[in-house]
Amino acid sequence: MNIEPIEDMSVSELTFDYKNSRLPEFDISRETPETEIIRILWAAMDVRELVMSISASGFFRQEPLIVANEDGKNIVIEGNRRLAAVKLLLEPTLAKGFELGVQSLSEEDRLRLNELPVIRSTRREAWRYVAFKHVNGPAKWSSYAKSKFIAKVHRDHDVSLNEIGAQIGDTHRTVQRLYRGLMVIEQAERLRVFDRNDRWSAHFSLSHIYIGIEYPNISEFIGLRPELFDCTDPVPCERIVQLGELCRWIYGSKRQDFPPVVERQNPDLCYLEAVLGNKESLTALRDGVSLAFAFELSRPTSNLFEEALSASRRSLERVHSKLSSGYSGSEDLLRLAGTVATLADDLYEAMERNVHPQNRKKRLTENR
Repeated sequence: MNIEPIEDMSVSELTFDYKNSRLPEFDISRETPETEIIRILWAAMDVRELVMSISASGFFRQEPLIVANEDGKNIVIEGNRRLAAVKLLLEPTLAKGFELGVQSLSEEDRLRLNELPVIRSTRREAWRYVAFKHVNGPAKWSSYAKSKFIAKVHRDHDVSLNEIGAQIGDTHRTVQRLYRGLMVIEQAERLRVFDRNDRWSAHFSLSHIYIGIEYPNISEFIGLRPELFDCTDPVPCERIVQLGELCRWIYGSKRQDFPPVVERQNPDLCYLEAVLGNKESLTALRDGVSLAFAFELSRPTSNLFEEALSASRRSLERVHSKLSSGYSGSEDLLRLAGTVATLADDLYEAMERNVHPQNRKKRLTENR
């Protein structure tokens, strides 16, 4: 961004940016009133802490707002939260309904806040600064906000994804992954197999999809090709039904009263990856069983056996450690222990019969 001189501009001349990459999560448009934007910023983006900071220390001149003149308006393209905090401090009627948690400003402090330091710029000139600060920098946005910003810079300013990544020091191809995740969601919405506003949870976690599609089985399920990062329709038409299923499993549906099976990124995405790689478990998931149950169906029986045996050993060790203080001579418990011992003997004998003869001979030799 070209370094322009800092100038002062009246707060009344400054307008919120309805194109701000954080606001599409809340369906902001040109018609959205300023009071609604402030309410959203207050509720979802910690404006309270800025109100308290500015009330106590004033507005830091070394952190000016970045303003673009568009359609005759001075649009704050960087610093909307700070503008909201200042407007709430300056306008008592606007602050009704907000618990600011600070005393009213003195007349002197109010006069100082009536004008704020700004730098005039354009979106094309400022994108590098905004990307460095919010995509991979000290004031990171949500994954969805980052992806919307990346897509806007890529489309509106014809900047390659590689250049965006290089600008912010992205060494993990995060820019490409975020962009591809957004393209998958936008394609699903265009084709009406997913509606973001119908999701089960209030928060929209784009990270669930952009991380999920990196798993081989999930990627194969919707037909993604690994090399297609810069593509607006990454899912082939023959896999659109599967794309709808994937979005429903990850985000749920209020209209269908269907909660997402992926409740947490870890371990649920790993479970879904395993389920989609196994026909039996996939069928079970489609039939409505829980993700955990479907995951168990996908696992090799040998793994389940080993884990159950290890868990039994740990349980017996724990019981044994409580013997002196926990067992008072009950005959019922004694008979229960006898049943456990019999089961253990039967299990051992059955396992011993299945030991490979060569290994059995080696074990008998070692025990002599």
